[in-house]
Amino acid sequence: MQTILLLVASNIFMTLAWYGHLKFKWLDGKSIMVVILVSWGIAFLEYCLMVPANRHGYLSGQFTGYQLKIIQEAITLGVFIVFAWLVLKERLSWNYAVSFALILAAVYFAVAFKPGSPGSH
Repeated sequence: MQTILLLVASNIFMTLAWYGHLKFKWLDGKSIMVVILVSWGIAFLEYCLMVPANRHGYLSGQFTGYQLKIIQEAITLGVFIVFAWLVLKERLSWNYAVSFALILAAVYFAVAFKPGSPGSH
C-alpha cells in the first residue's frame, strides 16, 4: 500500500508539472524557459516520491519492474482524468474511458499472475 500511495502522490506532482502550466494564470506571458524551470521544480517533488515508491515496491519483492511501470501508468491516467475534469474542464469521452479500461486490464494481467522465470520477483 505504501508503494501505491507514493505513486499516487508522485503522479499528482507529475501531472501538475506537465499540465499545470496550461492553467496557472501567474505563468501567463512568461517565457517558455520560466515555464520549463517551474515545471522542473514541481517534477523534482515528483521524483522525491517516485524513486522511493519504486525502490520500496521492487526491493521488498512486492512488485517486479514491469508491474511497477504498468501500475504507474494506470495511476498516471487516473490522476490525469481527475485533473482534466477539475482543472482543464474536459469531459471523459467514451473512447478515453475504453482506453483507460484497457490499461486497467493490463494492470490486472501484470499483477494477477506470477512471472514464470526462476530468480524473478
